[in-house]
Amino acid sequence: MPALILASSSPYRRSLLQRLRLSFDTVPPSSSEAELEGELPPDRAVRLSLAKAQVVAARHGGAVVIGSDQVAAAGSTVLDKPGDAERCRAQLRQLSGATALFHTGCAVLGPEGQRLVHLDTTRVRFRPLRAAEIDRYIRLEQPFDCAGGFKAEALGITLFETVETKDPTALIGLPLIWLAEALRKLGFDLP
Repeated sequence: MPALILASSSPYRRSLLQRLRLSFDTVPPSSSEAELEGELPPDRAVRLSLAKAQVVAARHGGAVVIGSDQVAAAGSTVLDKPGDAERCRAQLRQLSGATALFHTGCAVLGPEGQRLVHLDTTRVRFRPLRAAEIDRYIRLEQPFDCAGGFKAEALGITLFETVETKDPTALIGLPLIWLAEALRKLGFDLP
């Protein structure tokens, strides 16, 4: 089997990929995540996923490379990683009682020019959040490196009313249902 590489520095994506019990390496991609003018959030997620995989594949010929990216949006507002408590608080106030879409792109590039690309969209409805709940959540979880400012795999789940998705792992950052099928197409045994 060719080497398997996750083009990511995300501990969340690494943890998700470990669920498949495959041997893999992680290589942080050095690609720009800048938004292009007029680009829609789903298009951005797919473009960035593919760009990450391409950058790493160019340096690691013969490997199967996985790239993934997530772009969250509430209405026309893109919700990036907040980076600090103040911005996280503002995002969660905006999401209180609202619905957000989380577009998770995933690209797999094979050693013989194979190119498999996928987009998963998860709809999250947030319950109305009181200021004290937001402050307590931020203090306990510190989700500053997560799109939207929460961790669905941890206490962030308590902020939701509903989640609509075809793949619950996509909300965390890597759509494993689709990825497992893509890797099977490239010859990986799962399970």
